[in-house]
Amino acid sequence: MKPVKIPRRVDEPPHLLLWSADELAPMLLGLVVGMFINKALICFLIGLLVTKLYSRFRDNHPDGFLLHLIYWSGFLHTKARSMKNPYVRRYLP
Repeated sequence: MKPVKIPRRVDEPPHLLLWSADELAPMLLGLVVGMFINKALICFLIGLLVTKLYSRFRDNHPDGFLLHLIYWSGFLHTKARSMKNPYVRRYLP
């Protein structure tokens, strides 16, 4: 019988070496864009800086705060009826 691998946390994003997937995306995006414009090192370092700032922001706020901030500012539009309009600040009965 083979042993079954059980994850430690259910909602944890996939990791590659030291970084999670959401931290790795700016570095890889900077590297790819940098390869297209022949400035790979500079764009990779900018992606590394963005990752550092994002991880500092994420560690100081609760889970899902960035998605909530994007929705509340009005950039995330949904057709769900359960979500209220973010521009309405006061609801009257």
